[in-house]
Amino acid sequence: MASDVAGGRPGAGQLLAAEMQSQAAARDARRDLQPLARLWPFVRAHIGDAIFAALFLTVSAAATLGLTSMARELMDKIRPDIAPGALNSIFLQAGAVALLLSLSTAGRLFFITRLGERVIADMREAFYKHVTSLDQGFFAEVRTGEVLSRLTTDMTIVETMVGTSISVALRNLLTFLGAFALMMWISPAFTGLVLLIAVIVVAPLVFGGRTVRRLSVYAQERFANAIAYAGETIDGLDTVQAFGREAAANRRFSESVELAFRASVSRIRARALMTLLVMMCLFGGTGVIVWQASLAAFVHHAAGITGGTIIQFIILAGLAGGSVGALGEMWGDIQKAAGAMERISEILDAQPTIAAPPNPRPLPAPARGEVAFEDVDFAYPGRPDLAALSHFSLQVKRGESVALVGPSGAGKSTVFKLLLRFYDPVSGVVRIDGVDLRDADPAEVRARMALVAQDAGLFSGSAMDNLRFGKEGADDDTLRAAARAAEAAAFLEALPDGFDTPLGERAKTLSGGQRQRLAIARALVRDAPILLLDEATSALDAENERLVQLALAGATHGRTTLIIAHRLATVLAADRIVVMDAGRVVDEGRHAELVARDGLYARLAELQFGLQAA
Repeated sequence: MASDVAGGRPGAGQLLAAEMQSQAAARDARRDLQPLARLWPFVRAHIGDAIFAALFLTVSAAATLGLTSMARELMDKIRPDIAPGALNSIFLQAGAVALLLSLSTAGRLFFITRLGERVIADMREAFYKHVTSLDQGFFAEVRTGEVLSRLTTDMTIVETMVGTSISVALRNLLTFLGAFALMMWISPAFTGLVLLIAVIVVAPLVFGGRTVRRLSVYAQERFANAIAYAGETIDGLDTVQAFGREAAANRRFSESVELAFRASVSRIRARALMTLLVMMCLFGGTGVIVWQASLAAFVHHAAGITGGTIIQFIILAGLAGGSVGALGEMWGDIQKAAGAMERISEILDAQPTIAAPPNPRPLPAPARGEVAFEDVDFAYPGRPDLAALSHFSLQVKRGESVALVGPSGAGKSTVFKLLLRFYDPVSGVVRIDGVDLRDADPAEVRARMALVAQDAGLFSGSAMDNLRFGKEGADDDTLRAAARAAEAAAFLEALPDGFDTPLGERAKTLSGGQRQRLAIARALVRDAPILLLDEATSALDAENERLVQLALAGATHGRTTLIIAHRLATVLAADRIVVMDAGRVVDEGRHAELVARDGLYARLAELQFGLQAA
C-alpha cells in the first residue's frame, strides 16, 4: 500500500490503550539492583546536588536523634524547684535542635528533589534522542505505546526513587542505626526485647505485603483494561455513534470499572487487616516495654533507668521500628525502580541497524538528483521468506519524472523506503548521484529528498509550524509562497488567525484534502532535488486534484520525481511509467505504449478507465 512509507500511525486513544496495557503487564520489581548503576552518569553530572543532599540528610538524622535526648532532659530535670535559667537552657537547646532539624530537612528535600527532577529530565532527553535515531526495523518489533510507556511511566518510577525513595531510605537507615546504638547504650536487655517485638511486627508486613502487592497488580490490570477500552472507543467515537453503540460501550466500560473496583476493595480489605495486625502487635509490644521499664525504674530502682530514660527509649524504639517499616516499603520502591530502569535500558541499549559509517562518503555537490537501483533484493526483517523486491533495477536520470504503478504488494512503497534508507537491501546497491547509500550519512541522504505521503503526517501546532518543519529557518515569505504553490494559501488565510491558527492534534481540524495540500506545501518548502510523491493527491476531490496537479507540475520542474499512484490518471504526464509486480519491473514506457502492449498496465488501465480510454 502507498501508505506504508508514512506508516499508518495509531491515534491518541490507541496509544493510550497500548501504554496502559503494557504498564499492567510489565511493572515488576527486580531483586537485582544492577540496572540502577545506569543512573550514575546522570547523577554524576549533578554531583553538587547529591553532595548537599547527603550532607543535609546526615544532619537531619542526627538532629532527629538529638531530640530524644532533649526529651530525656525535660523529663528528668523539670521539677517544681528548677531554676528559671536551667529551664530556659533546656528549652533553648531543644529549640536549637528543632531548628537545625527543620533547616536540614528542608535542605535535604530541596536538593534531593531537584536532583531527581534534573536526572529524569536529562534521561528523558537522552531517551528521546536515542529513540529518534533508531530505524524502522526497531519499531516493527516494538510497539509505539510501549516506548511511550517507558518514557512516561517507567521514568516516573525512577524519578520517585531518585527524588524521594533513596533519600527516605538512607534517612531511615541512619535513623535506625543511630537509634539502635543509643538503645544499646541505654539498656541492652530492653533492646533485645525491642528486636523480638520488631520480628513479630514485621511478620504480618512481610506476608501481608505480598498479598497486597498481588492484589494491587490484579486491580491495576483490571483498571488498565477499562482505560484501554475507553481509549479505543473515544478514538473511534465517530464509529461508535454512527452505529448507535453508545449504550453498549457505556455498559461494557461500566462492567470493566466495576471489576476494577471490586479488585481494589479486595486489596483495601487485605491492607486493612494487615494494618490491624501490625498495630495490635506494635501497641502490645510498646505496652510490654513500658511496663518492664517502669518496673525497673520505680520498683527495682535499676541503675541509670529513670523516667526520662524510659521516654527516650520508647521514642528511640518508635523511631527504629518506624525506620524498619519504612525501609521495607522503600526497598519495594527501589526494586520496582530497578525493574523500570532495566526496561528503560533495553531501549537505550538498542542500536540502529541503519547508521552513518565511521567515515561517511559525502554526496556530490551540487546535487544532481540521479537515482539508481542495481539488482536489489529485499525482504522485511519480520518476513525474511517473503521478498518485497527481487532483482529490482531502476535508473532515474536528473530531472526525470518516473511513476511506479502496479497492484498492491508489488513493492512500490518499498522502493521509497530503501531510497530514504529506512532499510538497507539484502543484496544489490541503491545509489544517489552515484554514491552507495550505505557509504553515506543517512541524514545527508534524506536531506536531498522531500516526501509527500498518502498519510499527510502533520503535527500539532500552527500551519506555519508544519510548513517550517520542512526546512528549519525558512522565512515566512518562503512558507507562504509554498502554500500558494500547493493551493493551500486560500483556506489557511481563511482560518481565524490565518497561518498561525492552531490546527489540533495531527491537524485534525482540517479536511483530508486540506491536510494533503499542506503536506505538499511542506515538501515544497524543503526545496530538495528529489521529490517523492506517495499517493500525494489521493485525498483530494477532482477540482482540488486538478489544482494540485498544476502546482506539482511546477514543483517537479527541474527536480527528479518519483510518483507512486494507484489512480493512473495522476501519472499520465510522467516522463516514464514503471510497471511493477511481485517486486520486479515487468514493463515501462509511456501510457499509450504500455496500453498498446496489452500487459499488466493495460489490464489496470482497463479497470480504471474502461475499454474506451484504453
